[in-house]
Amino acid sequence: MAVDQLSEVFSALADPTRRAILRRLTDGDATVAELAAPFSVSQPAISRHLKVLEQAGLISRSRRATARLSHLEAEPLREAVGWLMDYRAYWSASYDRLDGLLDELKDES
Repeated sequence: MAVDQLSEVFSALADPTRRAILRRLTDGDATVAELAAPFSVSQPAISRHLKVLEQAGLISRSRRATARLSHLEAEPLREAVGWLMDYRAYWSASYDRLDGLLDELKDES
């Protein structure tokens, strides 16, 4: 994954409305009206959120008759999680060092 796309993914995920939209799309494709229903914002505002998600590669859009459907594209999320997992190893090692230090301090007292 290019760093630029990773930046776009994290930028898109920074907004709680967009995260909620992605969560909803785990249940299946949806129209703008269906995605807008739980929010107190206009359909054009939801459309702007969808555009950001689409530019980040997190959704794709297609037409079914007169409806425009949004579809979750999860691969960029997998790649973002992979990037974050590198830091999990760092934090795990840091906690292990902290545990060791605490054990040493207990033994000294």
